[in-house]
Amino acid sequence: MGVGGREASISLDGVRDKNVMQLKKLNTALFPIRYNDKYYSDAISSGDFTRLAYYSDICVGSIACRLEKKEGRAIRVYIMTLGVLAPYRGLGIGTKLLNHALDLCVKQGISEIYLHVQTNNEDAINFYKKFRFEITDTIKNYYTNIVPPDCYVLTRSFSPPQTKK
Repeated sequence: MGVGGREASISLDGVRDKNVMQLKKLNTALFPIRYNDKYYSDAISSGDFTRLAYYSDICVGSIACRLEKKEGRAIRVYIMTLGVLAPYRGLGIGTKLLNHALDLCVKQGISEIYLHVQTNNEDAINFYKKFRFEITDTIKNYYTNIVPPDCYVLTRSFSPPQTKK
C-alpha cells in the first residue's frame, strides 16, 4: 500500500483489440498528433510493454511501446507515447507505467529503451532524467506540425547481466 493508500487504486491492464479504443481516446486527449494504424498495431504487438493505467477504474493514462530489432538479435524498446490525463498527474501513475516497462526490459535482458521528446517539454525531460534517461541526440525538424519542431532522443541503457564464468 502506498502513501495514504492511494497506490492501491492504480492498476495496469494490457491493450488488446477489444480495448484499443481506450488508448485512442487517451491519445486524442493527450497529444497534438494523430496516430496511424501502424502505431496501434505496434502497440498491441509489443505485448506487455503497452499498458493502460486505471485510477479507481477510470482509464487515465497509458504507455505504448514498439519493439525494434537491432543488429544481431538484440531488441530495443521505443516508447511511442507515455501520458496521463492532467487531473491525474502527480499521483504516481506515469511512474508506475514507466517502471513497468523498465522492469520488463531488465527481466527480458533488453539493453536499451528510448524515446523522442519535444525540446521545450521540460516536464517530460525532467521526468525521464529521474529514471536515468540521458539526452543522447537532438533531431532538427522531427515534428512537422508542432512548434518547436525539434526533439531530443532520451535513452536509458541497461548493462548486460554479468555472466558467471
